[in-house]
Amino acid sequence: MRYGSFNYCNLPPWVIASRHFNENPQTIEIQGVKENNRFLFAKLNTIGNRDERAQFFMDYMSVRFHLHHWEEQTTDAARMSIRNSYMRFLKGWMIDSNSIAGAVLKHWVERRMGISPTYHKACIEDVSSEEYFSYMTDAMNGSVHTSAIDSQLDLLYEYCQYELRKLRPRPELFTLFRGTHDAEEYEILEESGGREQIVRLNNLVSFTDESERAWEFGRTVWRTFVPPSKIFYYSGLLPGSILKGENEYMIIGGEYRVKRMR
Repeated sequence: MRYGSFNYCNLPPWVIASRHFNENPQTIEIQGVKENNRFLFAKLNTIGNRDERAQFFMDYMSVRFHLHHWEEQTTDAARMSIRNSYMRFLKGWMIDSNSIAGAVLKHWVERRMGISPTYHKACIEDVSSEEYFSYMTDAMNGSVHTSAIDSQLDLLYEYCQYELRKLRPRPELFTLFRGTHDAEEYEILEESGGREQIVRLNNLVSFTDESERAWEFGRTVWRTFVPPSKIFYYSGLLPGSILKGENEYMIIGGEYRVKRMR
C-alpha cells in the first residue's frame, strides 16, 4: 500500500521514499516534463532576476494551460475547469491539507512518485479501506473540475527544482521542522538514542525552516534533514502571499529520520 509498483520518475517509488535516499539524495525527474517544455527552461536560463523568472513561469503556465481564458468559456463547468489552477490548490493546501485541494496534491504524489498517502482526514491502511475511498473521492472531485492539473503540478515541481538549484548550487540538505499534536499516531519504524526516530510521513507534508514557528503547530516538534529533490514547493517560490506567512515547505514524504526537540 505504501509504495506503488511504478511511477513516472527516473527512480522507483521505494527508492524515493526510503530513508537511505534522504541520506544519499539523487535528482528526481518526472518523465518528459523538461523535454516537452524546453522553451520554458531555456528562457529561464536567460533571466538573472528571481522575481522576473517567477513571473515568466506564471505567464508561461497561464498561456500553456489557457488559465487566462476562463472568462471566455460559455459554461460554468468550463470556467471552473480553467480557474481551478495549481495556484488554487496551493492556497487550498495552506488552509487545510485534508481538503479536496489536499487530496488532489496527495494524489499527484501518488501518481507521479508512486508513494501512497497514509492520512487524509483519517489514517489510510490500504486501498480497500473506506478511508482510501474517501480520499480518492476528494481527489477525483477536485481533478474532474480542473484542466490538466497533474501536468500543471509536474511543471510546478520541476520549476521548484530549478530554483532550488539556483538557490543552492551545491546539493545541501535543508534543515526543517514540523510541529504535531499527534506524534504518537505516526508509524514508528525504528527508535534510536538521543530522541531520534525513523517515522513514516504522509506522502505530502508541511514543514517550516523556523523551529520556533513549528511549536505553534503542536506540542511535539521534529527536526529532520530534507534533500532538495523532495521539496515540492516552498514559500517565496512564487510572488504573492501563498505560504509565505509560515516559511512553509511542502515535502514529498516517506521514511524520515527525525529528532524530537525539547
